[in-house]
Amino acid sequence: MSKKSLLFLCTFFLMFTVCFSQTTKQKELEKKRAQLQQEIVRVNKLLFQNQKKEENLLGYLSDLNKKIQVRSDLIKAITAEANFLQGEINKNEKQKKALEKELKVLKEDYAEMILKSYKSKSEQSKLMFLLSSEDFFQGYKRFRYMQQYADFRRKQGDTIVAKTEKVAALTRELQFQKKQKDALARTNRLEADKLKSEKETQVGLMNQIKSKEKQYLADIRKKQAEEKRLDAEIERVIKAAIAASRAKSTTKTKVDVDAKTSGFALTPEGKALANRFEENRGKLPWPVAEGIVTRKYGVIPHPTLKGIEIDSKGIHITTKKNASARAVFKGKVLAIQSVSGRYAVYVQHGNYISLYNNLDKVYVNKGQEVGLKQPLGVIFTDKVTGNTELKFQIWKDTQRQNPIYWLARM
Repeated sequence: MSKKSLLFLCTFFLMFTVCFSQTTKQKELEKKRAQLQQEIVRVNKLLFQNQKKEENLLGYLSDLNKKIQVRSDLIKAITAEANFLQGEINKNEKQKKALEKELKVLKEDYAEMILKSYKSKSEQSKLMFLLSSEDFFQGYKRFRYMQQYADFRRKQGDTIVAKTEKVAALTRELQFQKKQKDALARTNRLEADKLKSEKETQVGLMNQIKSKEKQYLADIRKKQAEEKRLDAEIERVIKAAIAASRAKSTTKTKVDVDAKTSGFALTPEGKALANRFEENRGKLPWPVAEGIVTRKYGVIPHPTLKGIEIDSKGIHITTKKNASARAVFKGKVLAIQSVSGRYAVYVQHGNYISLYNNLDKVYVNKGQEVGLKQPLGVIFTDKVTGNTELKFQIWKDTQRQNPIYWLARM
């Protein structure tokens, strides 16, 4: 391959890579914006549909804070997409100006060449030009010159046509990009107006809550104490199940027991199931058909009152009324727990456990094998807040996991 051909291929590959990366970047930004817009729809549908603001100011403010957060993220995403488009518009306008300049020079050169050709035709014909050669060799050279000149004229004409088409394509692309940017600007203004209104409502709610702050603090501490007792009970159930599995290890059943750990004693089948569960980290289906995370995992600040922290052992997912909790992976029902009229279903996947808490009704029984996405029970709907909220946890033996890292993106 010649150096010229190699240079052409390298240039083409570089241009293709740049264009592809730009297209990929724009698609990523568009996808992020669409996801946030869908999340806003879910927030409105799942958090505010049955909300009773007067009876539950803290809950209403918490939901409003979630909405403000998502809308703020949406505005940032729209701004990022608009900035990217502006960068592309600037580059295309610069390229268009350079092409138009090149095209102008080409057309001027071509016009001059045509004029000279016309004048030469008037002075002598091509045939006379050939016949006036002193010998055959000179005649052949003149003939080749005339061919090359004709080829050059044709190539010049082709180049002008190609560049003209490229300028037209860039003009169309610019028009489309500017329309896209204008549409994003309109959307951004609408979202900014909504955000402003929501923040005004937020300030009003915070002022109302501040007047009864002591009462709310007392209620929160009471709920935290209840959650702490429930978390301790969950841990007790899991440790009891582990102890029972290790006690069976003294029987003839072949199990995998590591004396250095305090985890489940697993059969070969149980170990294989745990391995498959691990392989699906980040790909597990959500425990509800449709939902939004309203409480994250770990130590997090209280959504409405400053200075208070929540030690969240799992995630809370708000879904629609009468929704069912569903198994995120195949396994066996390890336990069904009843606390204050609500139920928690423990599903074992080898030495992993997925926990579905705050159920109003249960469809399964202890020891029952369950399949992927099998309904486990109806999630409880709070009569005051109107919210239907699943409390979901994942454990590996006695270690809690962050469920977000295990679930696929909704």
